[in-house]
Order: sequence, then C-alpha cells, then structure tokens
Amino acid sequence: MRAIVHERYGDPVEVFRYLEVDKPAAGPGEVLVRVHAVPITGTDWHLARGLPYAARPGIGLRRPRNRVFGLELSGTVEGIGHGVRTLAVGDQVFGWAAGTFAEYVAVPETQLVTKPVNLSLDDAAGGPIAAFTAFQAVKVGNVDGKHVLVSGASGGVGTYAVQFAKAAGAEVTALCSPRKADLVRGLGADHVLDYREFAYAGRGFDVLLDVFGVPSVRQCRDVLKPRGTAVLVGGVGGRWFMGTDRWLRAAIAAPFLGVTMKPLVHKDSLDDLGAIKALIESGAVRPVVGEVMSFDLVPEAIESVRLGLPHGQIVVRIRG
Repeated sequence: MRAIVHERYGDPVEVFRYLEVDKPAAGPGEVLVRVHAVPITGTDWHLARGLPYAARPGIGLRRPRNRVFGLELSGTVEGIGHGVRTLAVGDQVFGWAAGTFAEYVAVPETQLVTKPVNLSLDDAAGGPIAAFTAFQAVKVGNVDGKHVLVSGASGGVGTYAVQFAKAAGAEVTALCSPRKADLVRGLGADHVLDYREFAYAGRGFDVLLDVFGVPSVRQCRDVLKPRGTAVLVGGVGGRWFMGTDRWLRAAIAAPFLGVTMKPLVHKDSLDDLGAIKALIESGAVRPVVGEVMSFDLVPEAIESVRLGLPHGQIVVRIRG
C-alpha cells in the first residue's frame, strides 16, 4: 500500500517520501480501516520538523517515533480483529490513530466511532483532534452564560471553539482576519473583530479561549474581568518550547493578577468524540472543511495551513 514515510525531521517537501509499505493487519481489539481522508492541522508543520524540542521525548528524540505520518482519519472498516465488539466491516468511522497518511491503518476500536450520519467522509475527517481541543477548552472555561473571547477563531480549533461555546450558552466575540469574518460570523459568533486591531484591554470578558497563542500573560489578564478565566490553548515562540513556556509564567503569575489561567493540552477521549458526534448530528456544530486536496499534495497542504490561507480546514483525500 502507499503511505507517507517520515524517517527524519525537516521540511515536509524534503523528508516526506511516498513509498509502498506492507498493508497492516488488525490485531486483537483492532479494526483495519481503509483510509478515506486525513485533516491537515497547524501541528503537522511542527511535527514534521520535530518541534518543539521539548516534545522530542514523546515524538522521537533523533528521528520520528511513528514511521508513517498522520494522527487522524475517516474511513471504512475492512476487517476486524479478535474481541472487537463495537464496530463491524463496512462501518464508516472517524477517530485518531498513528500513521494515518496511508491507504490502510490498523486502529484500536477504542479510538473510533461511526461517523455522524449527516457528514460525508471528507467532512468527518475534519473532526477529531481540533474538535477535542476546542471541546475541552470550552469545558475548562465553564462558559455557560458568560461573555467569551475566542482568539484564532477562523482556524481548525477556533471554528470549533466558537460553535461549542455558543452551544454551551455563551455570548461569543471572535477574533480573526477580515477576509474570514463572514465564515466566523456564519458559525454563530455574536461579534467578530479584526485581530490586528484588537488591543487586549478593557477587562470586559469573563473567559478568554486563547487559541492564537500570541497575547502575553499581562494582555490575557487585561482583557478579563476580575476573577475571569483564560484557557491557554495555542503557543508561538522558539524551537525549544513553542510558547508553552508562557503557560508556566501564567500559572505562576495568575494568583497575583486576580484571574485564573489554565493551560490546556488536549486529551484523546472516546467519550468526548461521542459527545462531539452527537452535537454534529444535532446540527449545533459542524466541521469547517474549506478545501479537499489530493494525497500527492500533503507537503503543499501543510505549507498552506502554516501560512493561514485556508478558510477552515484542509482535508487530504487518500483514496479517490
């Protein structure tokens, strides 16, 4: 089968190789999935390069731990291993796994659910990890009945954050570029502001969902009401920490600033994936897939996301 093999860190154009590799088999508790599509995320650019360095113990010190690139998927179950109870051959599924930029992947059944009935397989691929991150950020922020500011509102995580916050009963102000304002407004944001002109001052918000990762700790404080909450999702910065050092500074400073600051690293969760599926089927939330690209164009798709060009997510179709 054809797959993207990733055996060294660097620019995807240089280090990704499209090779024929052995087709996997479903082991006990696993299903074999014929992969239909995989989303491109902002994290892919960093993972291809092995960044941040502080993450290397988890992703591979000198070379990538996962030989085949990719962490999410939608597809169709083609085989089941011993002991599988919740899925059957022919089920169309979405979820998370290692090595998804391939025609087939063996996945534990505890990492998949059947896709929402109102989504295509292309749209379902835009679901798992971005949705986990936004869903968990909204839960941590306890946003019901509150005025919430979402930074980075037009990206993969941000588009979900706007919708989950609205579904949870929040008033949402969203920050994005003017060319994406209509997209974000269409997702239910009550107010949409140009991120380039926003001053991070005024102390008018109960909750900040900081997906963008740019504002300083003091700016996060200044935008919040007294005893408000900032959920720190994104981060930008140097190769060692990519802005996650800001999380440590926030945790230390928050008790002296009169606000709560909560760094968030998403957790893969089958329960959360089921809850997200239910919200999608109810019509309260939808993935925002702006473009579907071919398997041959993965490096180009990663660069497009890095530059912030897509309106919503890019999904790569592995087959067809």
